[in-house]
Amino acid sequence: MDKLQELTQKLYNEGLSKGKEEGEAILVKAKADAQAIVEKAQQEAAAILEKAKKDADDYRIKVEGDVKMAATQSIQETKASVENLIVAKAVDAPVNAALEDVTFVKEILTAVAQRFSAQESTDLALVLPEKLQKELEPFVKSELAKTIGKGVEASFSKKLAGGFKIGPKDGSYFISLTDESFQELIGQYMRPATKKILFG
Repeated sequence: MDKLQELTQKLYNEGLSKGKEEGEAILVKAKADAQAIVEKAQQEAAAILEKAKKDADDYRIKVEGDVKMAATQSIQETKASVENLIVAKAVDAPVNAALEDVTFVKEILTAVAQRFSAQESTDLALVLPEKLQKELEPFVKSELAKTIGKGVEASFSKKLAGGFKIGPKDGSYFISLTDESFQELIGQYMRPATKKILFG
């Protein structure tokens, strides 16, 4: 009986020892697996954070660039508006006044027509402002035609505020010496100087 009990106790102890060893091995493996899972999760979290930080930095740089570009464009547009306003104020009124002055228009018309008559063999055609028709029509028909020694055909347009258009009678081309073309011409010369005075 003692032998049987001793054998039973031995088997029990061996089974318990083996179970304990296996349990400890399972526990060690579980701890290792858990550690690996934690480390992987930490790496993935770090990668996600790094990507989020990079995306945020990229977005911040893009927004800063967009804001800077918008500010630069806004400043340039404002400068151009100020420049155009000053040039227009300085040029438009004096040019309009000069090209609505009948005496001045007659003088410049005569000078241009003489230059044309020296180069063109055909008669000339003019387009003049309708509001100056009363003063200019007699001049064109008599004095101007005599001065240049050629026929001159004049028409009068409401669309023309000041100045005139001149060209061969066949209508092959016209040269515009209107208030708009003078303003543009003078404005081209004034803009660089105005810009330098205003903005350095």
